[in-house]
Amino acid sequence: MTTIHYREIICDGYSTAEIVDEHRSFDLKHFAEACGQSPEWVLQLLEYDILPTRPEERIHQFFGEDVTRARKAYRLQRDFDASFSAVAMMLDLIDEVQQLRRQVRHAHIQDS
Repeated sequence: MTTIHYREIICDGYSTAEIVDEHRSFDLKHFAEACGQSPEWVLQLLEYDILPTRPEERIHQFFGEDVTRARKAYRLQRDFDASFSAVAMMLDLIDEVQQLRRQVRHAHIQDS
């Protein structure tokens, strides 16, 4: 069994969880267990660039922050009956929106 340390954040009525120990590494088997999925499913995440690209010698090394992204990918796949390529595109768009929101917030703070 794999133990993952995380914290739940509640802001504006929304609850999110984030991994506390982002630097802990997992091998393929333990990462799949932490995600509640099969190793084959995890390999699909790598094939579709849903998880960050790794050097060849570390292809099956995963980190705590990868668990968050993989779980988000699973929810998108399940909720929208989406293919891996659709999930990859959705996650890229979500990342871009979050980055733009941070930039707007930062610009708004500087203007105040």
